[in-house]
Amino acid sequence: MSTPPSGSGRVVTARSEHPVAVPADRLRAALADYTGARRDAMPAAYSQYRVESGGTGGGTRVGWRFQATKKRVRDQLVEVSEAPDGALVESDTRSSMVTRWTVAPAGASASTVVAHTTWNGAGGVGGFFERTFAPRGLQRTTAELVGNLERALR
Repeated sequence: MSTPPSGSGRVVTARSEHPVAVPADRLRAALADYTGARRDAMPAAYSQYRVESGGTGGGTRVGWRFQATKKRVRDQLVEVSEAPDGALVESDTRSSMVTRWTVAPAGASASTVVAHTTWNGAGGVGGFFERTFAPRGLQRTTAELVGNLERALR
């Protein structure tokens, strides 16, 4: 991610790591299945979910409304790509937000999923609160999504 222009705030980062009792290949496939498993596992903070094109992995275009707090709502239109290492990369076309999902084996029947999200945050006092609280909220939402996938796949 590039550095934001001077005066526009700072890059905000939310990273979470989740051990999952599901083999890596099955979990990776579920994360990439935007028309099925992923749609079904989305936490309540996401609404108006729709797949605009594709549906599985890279080339998918998916939209949703993400309600981070009672007052903070983002209408996101996400383009999905796949990195050479197999990571799913979700880039919001309406903001600087990018989430990179990696899934690694952790034994024969387990895996670890890492979600790493960055975006250009606000400046000033609002930016301070965003950098302080937004990552924790996003980590909770990510944990809920991964937990929902794990329960569905077991």
